[in-house]
Amino acid sequence: MSDFQRSDFRLVADELQYPEGPVYQSDGSVLVVEVQKGTLTRVAADGTKQTVANLGGGPNGAAIGPDGAVYVCNDGGFDWLPMPRPPMKPVVWVPYGQPETYTGGSIQRVSGGTFTTLYTQCNGNKLCSPDDLVFDATGNFWFTDWGKQRPTDRDITAVYYAQPDGKKIQQLIPQRSAPNGIALSPDDTRLYVAETYARWILYWELASPGVIKPNPATLDGSYLLTAAIPGQGTLDSMAVDEEGNVYVATMLPKGLSASVPGGITVISPDGKILDFIELTVEGKPEPLPSNLCFGGSDRKTAFITLAGTSRLVACEMKIPGKKLHFAN
Repeated sequence: MSDFQRSDFRLVADELQYPEGPVYQSDGSVLVVEVQKGTLTRVAADGTKQTVANLGGGPNGAAIGPDGAVYVCNDGGFDWLPMPRPPMKPVVWVPYGQPETYTGGSIQRVSGGTFTTLYTQCNGNKLCSPDDLVFDATGNFWFTDWGKQRPTDRDITAVYYAQPDGKKIQQLIPQRSAPNGIALSPDDTRLYVAETYARWILYWELASPGVIKPNPATLDGSYLLTAAIPGQGTLDSMAVDEEGNVYVATMLPKGLSASVPGGITVISPDGKILDFIELTVEGKPEPLPSNLCFGGSDRKTAFITLAGTSRLVACEMKIPGKKLHFAN
């Protein structure tokens, strides 16, 4: 077992349709989005599932806002590719391209089982594929736009900062390629962004909420946390513990082999790789972990979405997760 993991993985729920965006609730349940199904779903502590809202498109990331509502990044949907996983069954489902039904991405607010759409564009430019979001102490939120891929081209996108009332959105970090996971340091002075195919985690220093203090030594004002990702792993979403360590879901560390387990890479605030928590659950390799959150009374339980194999698992960790703003 790893230096950070303190228990075996336990299965919380299965037969989810590409789960992502876990959000722990004070009653012990976990909200997840099902990207392939187009829903926000509540998974009770006993594993039973209840649809909270039918959102359409591809809900991809979720967080609780200052008003107690659930805010969702909706990527607008994907085409889906079955990837064989010999000798394990069934196949792994992988999102791989822009579907014919695609019209754009959005930010949605869910309350009482219904949703409203807050943003579909910024300054006349449409949101392509919003992916993940994080709220700061002011009640505003940062989010990534992962972009859509087509047979011969891919979107160049951005990181945005927005108000939860739908009245103001700003593009603050432009010219990004596949920005995915996003998180704030425990004191909200660093904004972390994982870029999937560049296989690195960058951060920007914040002078105040929503205000970037650029690094004068780099072209984009960023700092490199690390590019030393294990194997050939590509990056999905992330969480932070109360000591400031970054935990990022790391997919396919041996290229496109779906029989090799992915994991959670743990990185210190100074960029040192501290651990790689390999995801083999009940004897099965999990190649496509997509996200994680911390929960439980002590915030030491990690809930991890295993997107490709349709499961939600949990384990105990050594260090409590950062207490999120507005978490209930």
